[in-house]
Amino acid sequence: MKNLFSLKNKIAIVTGGSGFFGAPISTALAEAGAQVVIASRDAGKCEQFAGTIREKGFLAEGMGLDLEDENSIISFVQLVKERFGRIDILVNNAVSREGFSDLENIEKESWERAQSVNSTGLILITRSVIGVMREQGSGNIINIGSIQGAVGPNFPVYGSTGMTSPVNYTYDKWGMVGFTKWLANYYGKYNIRANCISPGGYGPGVAQLVGKEEFVENYKRLTPLGRFADDDDIKGPVVFMASDASAFITGQNLLVDGGWTSW
Repeated sequence: MKNLFSLKNKIAIVTGGSGFFGAPISTALAEAGAQVVIASRDAGKCEQFAGTIREKGFLAEGMGLDLEDENSIISFVQLVKERFGRIDILVNNAVSREGFSDLENIEKESWERAQSVNSTGLILITRSVIGVMREQGSGNIINIGSIQGAVGPNFPVYGSTGMTSPVNYTYDKWGMVGFTKWLANYYGKYNIRANCISPGGYGPGVAQLVGKEEFVENYKRLTPLGRFADDDDIKGPVVFMASDASAFITGQNLLVDGGWTSW
């Protein structure tokens, strides 16, 4: 019987692949059998993390990629194509938090700096990779969104902790969902799928933060499952969306939030 969840012989790129969300995503894809290319501006950090995956017997490699630089993007995609012969999966996970703030504190320069990664960089890396996917007649784009791209921020949940949800993040993540649906509808005829995974409540160590107890309790109380997400809660949906187990799913935004958005 075919293993629908196997990613054996698949080549997967994960942008920001050694970071907060990137680490469990990269690990999950490798554990499912994919050759994972972990990419960010810090090539050394990516290769170091790839080394920890290889030590477990899986396939991973770190490479440098600057999403603010179009030439870097083009060169990176060409290198991956030359090295591995194809690109099956692109996980757009990288995010710039440059100048994240409330609306009245936004500065034009910092806003545009973040958008050069979160908007322009997202478009350009996808443009380059999807060209390869069209040539080979198949592909899978997975965009990592957020519950902030499905509902508006619940500001009272932060209480008096000083925490907030910046306007930049909501803007970027709602745009990502729309981009996902456009990709799915336009490129479906080329056997290319596009979906978004939108986590919520994923925060390793958040529950132990001093001074944030009010937020922690509020968040858990407002989440039907009553807890934060852990690495496995992120890994499972990624493998599902990357594999043939979801072969007839495209244009969707999968909310991985313990029920936060279902109230």
